[in-house]
Amino acid sequence: MSRRSMSRRLILIVLTLALAASAQSKPRARDLGVPFDGTPGPNNAITDVKGVEVGHTTLISGVGKLVVGKGPVRTGVTAIHPRGKTSNDAVFAAWFTLNGNGEMTGTTWVDDSGFLNGPVMITNTHSVGVVRDAVIAWELQRGAPPEEDWWSLPVVAETWDGDLNDINGFHVHPEDAFHALDTAHSGPVEEGNVGGGTGMVCNEFKGGIGTASRVLEAKYGGYTVGVLVQCNYGLRSQLRIAGVPVGKEIPEHTRRDEDIGSIIVVVATDAPLIPTQLKRVARRVSLGLGRDGSYSGDSSGDIFIAFSTANPGAADAKSLRQLTMLPNEKLSPIFLATVQATEEAVVNAMVAAETMKGINDHEVIALPHDRLREVLKKYNRLAK
Repeated sequence: MSRRSMSRRLILIVLTLALAASAQSKPRARDLGVPFDGTPGPNNAITDVKGVEVGHTTLISGVGKLVVGKGPVRTGVTAIHPRGKTSNDAVFAAWFTLNGNGEMTGTTWVDDSGFLNGPVMITNTHSVGVVRDAVIAWELQRGAPPEEDWWSLPVVAETWDGDLNDINGFHVHPEDAFHALDTAHSGPVEEGNVGGGTGMVCNEFKGGIGTASRVLEAKYGGYTVGVLVQCNYGLRSQLRIAGVPVGKEIPEHTRRDEDIGSIIVVVATDAPLIPTQLKRVARRVSLGLGRDGSYSGDSSGDIFIAFSTANPGAADAKSLRQLTMLPNEKLSPIFLATVQATEEAVVNAMVAAETMKGINDHEVIALPHDRLREVLKKYNRLAK
């Protein structure tokens, strides 16, 4: 490893530790009195699904005028491991695109095979290629199957951070993807201006990474559904939180006159679902986004993937596999949990995000917590 790479690695480690500490102390939407339906898991995060791990690399440097190739830099990478970073066991999966002005690689094979083999990665639009190739290299370094015909089709998704970031400067490098993959963890998940969400904008407030979960009642199986979003979409005027027109009540410092952003959503569950059922789950993400005011504009890349950590070993080709699955008639509580967790994850992203100034001193303000509480109170929606 070069001296430059070692220095970069040390900086990333320090940033990771600082962000992890911040994740424990930042208020989340529920802390501010935003009322949500459903029962969250202990972390109210995608990591409440046993085995799931999330890691980030956050790249922030430079100020002032945009100089392509130098900065300012406001970007990063987020990694989601379905069964943890040490597992090579594929999971049943499916994906859905509500509006296709975006990218999620590897999904052709997810469709045909019904499996997701490896992590889900999220970054900026112009870094998909380097992150995809880095995942293959990381898998080889960690002892991927040694067969000569081994191949990998990583799932890498993106949203565009060019409002704040020198996106054409190609500041995401392979070691940044490695860091996100290697530092992924269970427990609380860092939100807001982190990882792939570092430079993102949501409803013309600062956006980024958000997460939430729901635990079903015992009579419905007690399963967990977790959601992680990278939100970079939406007009202020359309933003609704807990049914309240928050965007119209806080109209200051808007930046856009059309919905030109995107959102990537990852849904995890421990419910035993097969790919056709997971496709139905992925579609329900759309309803959760609708609760927050999204109408999925023409320029928005709204792409979702769902996976189940049940049925370990289902991809083993050595023998006949015995599977379990929920009957279709039992899926409605899973659908509802997906809608609820998606709605909350987007709001958590905005609550956690902080005001950021990026290229050419463009500034995107954070959702003001005090104003949010005032608006909720005005509409009698502030939780007690």
